Amino acid sequence: QVQLVESGGGLVQAGGSVSLPCAASGSTFRISTICWYRQAPGKQRELVATVSSGGSTNYADPVKGRFTISRDNAKNTVYLQMNSLKPEDTAVYYCNERISGLPAHNYWGQGTQVTVSS
Repeated sequence: QVQLVESGGGLVQAGGSVSLPCAASGSTFRISTICWYRQAPGKQRELVATVSSGGSTNYADPVKGRFTISRDNAKNTVYLQMNSLKPEDTAVYYCNERISGLPAHNYWGQGTQVTVSS
């Protein structure tokens, strides 16, 4: 069983930065793709960034150039560094672990709230 724990959320001013760690338990972290999603009030959950087991990264257009996803396999942790934050980045941010070809391997954290004030 995989457990994911996000932290690092809080209140930040527009233009500021915050880093969100996601700590994973279990032995599958190194072979998993890790994703960050977010969900704003009244909106659907959306994909923000992904990092593959090999370290390849992808970003949603709204966060390109501002957010950076990285992984530390020695610590079983993925980080989402968020810079130049905007009020529209306000959301609950969720960490997700998945393995390609194994649809049952799809785990979520409990989420962490990030609020950006203008």
